[in-house]
Amino acid sequence: MPIPLLKRDPNFADAADLTACRKLLSTGSRSFYAASFFLPKRLREPATALYAFCRLADDAIDLEEHNQTAALERLRERLDRAYRGRPDNFAADRAFAGAIAQFGIARALPEALLEGFEWDADGRVYHELSDVYAYSARVAAAVGAMMAAIMGVRDANVLARACDLGTAMQISNICRDVGEDARNGRIYLPLNWLRDGGLDVEAWLARPVFNEVIADSVARLLAVASELYQRAESGIARLPVACRPGIYAARLLYDEIGQEVARRGYDSINQRAVVSGKRKMALLSRAVAVTPFPVNRAIAAPALSENQFLVDAIVATPVPTRARSAVNPSNRSVEQKVVWVLDLFQTLDERQRDYARAANPQLNVAYNG
Repeated sequence: MPIPLLKRDPNFADAADLTACRKLLSTGSRSFYAASFFLPKRLREPATALYAFCRLADDAIDLEEHNQTAALERLRERLDRAYRGRPDNFAADRAFAGAIAQFGIARALPEALLEGFEWDADGRVYHELSDVYAYSARVAAAVGAMMAAIMGVRDANVLARACDLGTAMQISNICRDVGEDARNGRIYLPLNWLRDGGLDVEAWLARPVFNEVIADSVARLLAVASELYQRAESGIARLPVACRPGIYAARLLYDEIGQEVARRGYDSINQRAVVSGKRKMALLSRAVAVTPFPVNRAIAAPALSENQFLVDAIVATPVPTRARSAVNPSNRSVEQKVVWVLDLFQTLDERQRDYARAANPQLNVAYNG
């Protein structure tokens, strides 16, 4: 039985604040921005507020490169004020505070996200796959869990699958960014895999090069992600009908990052995998055209132990009484949805070109030629 949608309070957030959040994401989080178009409006808006707050938190850490401890402390203070209903005078803070009150987002979830940022700031290393899971729980599965809370999910099995999806998406990012992370002195691949393959990790970080040990570790990690993506689909099948295309679109887009890494021989040192606009359009067309998923036995698989605290936090937080259930599936035909996807990506592509022209006027010749 799918979970019914939640009606939102029309006063959930100020329209101008939501506009500012959308603008922020449209210029720097295009994968989310595209996938969010597939969510019903009453969930797209709180999801936008959620992602905007997460994005600003991430940016705040990056901007304070030499004093990240202080930046984290300020973020925790901002989070505390948002949960007390007295957010700072920023659009994302105000909108996020509204989402917290409207949808009952457990405080442990954004706190976990900030803890993940703290691990990055501390230069934490990840010795085993379990350590990678623990990191992914904080920087990605916590966000997936917040999205599930916005949808009104309180079923532990469905929440476990939402966390699986967030973990898999983070692993896709890790596998794509091995070279970039290494050049910044960071590594998220399990160190025991690398050392078992005979790699001197410290020497490699000093001069990152592609080799068979890296290729094997990336391939193994992508296989883990693939299993988690498959498990997540049984949870997507239990989401509100109108939410499935958006979440499935995110699943397909991020999985494709890993597929592209594989096509390049698992070499994410010398090149960065990029999913083409044409391929994105094909995947998003698939997302809106897919028939309902069967709920298979994976729905009852235990949560990853590293994600269990996220599941427990949401189960213990009831849906606020102001959020009411209402089944409201989309009545668009499949054909209309596919045309809409194509139009959407043409618009996004044009917008991306506009940003590129503004940043580098010399590109006008290349785009117009």
